[in-house]
Amino acid sequence: MKYDMPAVLFAGGKSSRMGKDKALLPFSGYKTLSQYQVERLLALFDTVYISAKEDKFDFEADIITDRYEAHSPLVGMASIFETLETEEVFILSVDAPFVDANVIEKLMQNKEGHDVVIAQSPAGKQPLCGIYKRSILPVAQAHIEEDNHRIGNLLKKVNTHLVSFEDDQVFSNLNHPHEYEEALARLKD
Repeated sequence: MKYDMPAVLFAGGKSSRMGKDKALLPFSGYKTLSQYQVERLLALFDTVYISAKEDKFDFEADIITDRYEAHSPLVGMASIFETLETEEVFILSVDAPFVDANVIEKLMQNKEGHDVVIAQSPAGKQPLCGIYKRSILPVAQAHIEEDNHRIGNLLKKVNTHLVSFEDDQVFSNLNHPHEYEEALARLKD
């Protein structure tokens, strides 16, 4: 069974800590981390989009291009709801390749009655692993207009539900070269 909402992979970051665009790094037999993530999500969702500043991908993908100049996940969120006619989306950061079907299922079980449902692990909130509803759009747009791009500020203004997870490893982000190398080693194990 697939989920009836679209999934959106966030791949529009600057990757400054990695030193090169992490969305385009090879991963798990795929030419890019982005392609790996899209293929994984297509097993769970009928439709998968990539949110990015531009179409920089060398595989067939549906791209939602940011409608604002600033670089922030908030820009991606506003652009999604300004582009798609959907009431809700599942959002995942491109650099979180270990978020699995169990995590997504637990989030889905908690989605009713909230504007946002995100994961929380012992390391903290995971705002780029969750379900966002169209009701956040006016708040996101207002924050962008105020040059207030912190997702935490958005989460405080809307009805946000945190779903607790015990394992930090599933939310590992590949921000630095050593984290990327560790992830490649983890895949081999």
